[in-house]
Amino acid sequence: MGEPVMSRLLIENLATILAITGIIAFVALGPIGRAIARRIEGRDPGPADLGDVEGRLGTLEHQAQRVAELEERLDFAERMLAQRPDVARIPASPEGR
Repeated sequence: MGEPVMSRLLIENLATILAITGIIAFVALGPIGRAIARRIEGRDPGPADLGDVEGRLGTLEHQAQRVAELEERLDFAERMLAQRPDVARIPASPEGR
């Protein structure tokens, strides 16, 4: 009876270790890991990095402009609905009572 429990614990521990190792590898090899490596090495961001940041900044500014336009449209629609006279309601059907 103790053998299956020990086997199960071993499998769970191995799965946990593999998951943690995978997460660490993902972070270390991804953009976060590269940024940390550049910082440790003391390198300045290269032109490719600056170009990427400028591109993302342009995209962000464009999205902010679109959000502002949508806010204006929403405000206009709310004002139009607030000015609209109350519409006569359709009477409820007799089955609904």
